[in-house]
Amino acid sequence: MKNESIAYSKNAANSVADGKSRLIGNLACFAAYALFGFNIISCKNIALDGNITPMALFCLRAFGAAVLFWLWGLFTKQQGRIKRSDLPAVALASFLGLFMTQLSFLWAITKTTAIDASIMSTLSPIMTLFISAIFIKEKITWSGISGIALSLIGVFILIFNCVSISSGADTTSIWGILGMIANTFCFAAYVGIFKPLIQKYPVALFMKWMFLFSSLMALPFSFGAIKASNLAAVPMSVMWQVIYVVVDATFIAYFLIPIGQKRLRPVVVCMYTYVQPVIAMVIALILGIDSLTPLKIIATLLVFTGVGLVNFVPKRQLPEQQNM
Repeated sequence: MKNESIAYSKNAANSVADGKSRLIGNLACFAAYALFGFNIISCKNIALDGNITPMALFCLRAFGAAVLFWLWGLFTKQQGRIKRSDLPAVALASFLGLFMTQLSFLWAITKTTAIDASIMSTLSPIMTLFISAIFIKEKITWSGISGIALSLIGVFILIFNCVSISSGADTTSIWGILGMIANTFCFAAYVGIFKPLIQKYPVALFMKWMFLFSSLMALPFSFGAIKASNLAAVPMSVMWQVIYVVVDATFIAYFLIPIGQKRLRPVVVCMYTYVQPVIAMVIALILGIDSLTPLKIIATLLVFTGVGLVNFVPKRQLPEQQNM
């Protein structure tokens, strides 16, 4: 009986610790995707201004975030290093999670309508569910499938019932569709495959190497991209949005995502993609160009209920006490 009580107490303590860890992970992912929600608007505005090319903006994000992460490591006197044997995997993670994800998004965003881009971004959690099942043997549960379905319904309601607060292309081209599919697939692959690698290292250490590799990948394109841009003609209002994209939507957001990746299942991390239409709705309400309706409230509740269901992991049964 004593041993069983000890086992019960340990399981209860582990359950509380696990709950706190998952809460931190969920808060980190929510904050990161909230920043990404504003990022979509900023990137569209920068693209529509026309003075900074998509490749130039990508280079600014890569170089700017790399500098910030390496300065962070320098001033915090961060200890540790990436094992040499893990560097190829980190480089591949950088290629999928940063280089291809950001570049395909910046390229596709000017070739798709706002609605079409939003719809195609909903593929990411579904792709992640199957990729993580294949590569890290993540179990596909009915609660996960139900959660994705509920959130999808909520997202589609929001997409088709909220005022668009930033314009995109007049029509969606096949290249825009392929770009958004590449964007969702690459990020889903990054989230679904590299969780074991991310868990091995501190977040800032891992991300500074991720952005170093991303910067090296961007280097061959940087000179031509900057030359093709007219930085001197960029309005100050747009320049502030560039700073937001580099600092908030890249440095801070990509610092937060691995915190979630360490603590949550890959599909849960990607489920926060569905928060972005909610953020867009909130911004539209604040700007006074949209109105809150019962349907939108229901849609928002569906989104977060779905995220909650995907978060759900059946608790392991505690040892049953034997009758004395």
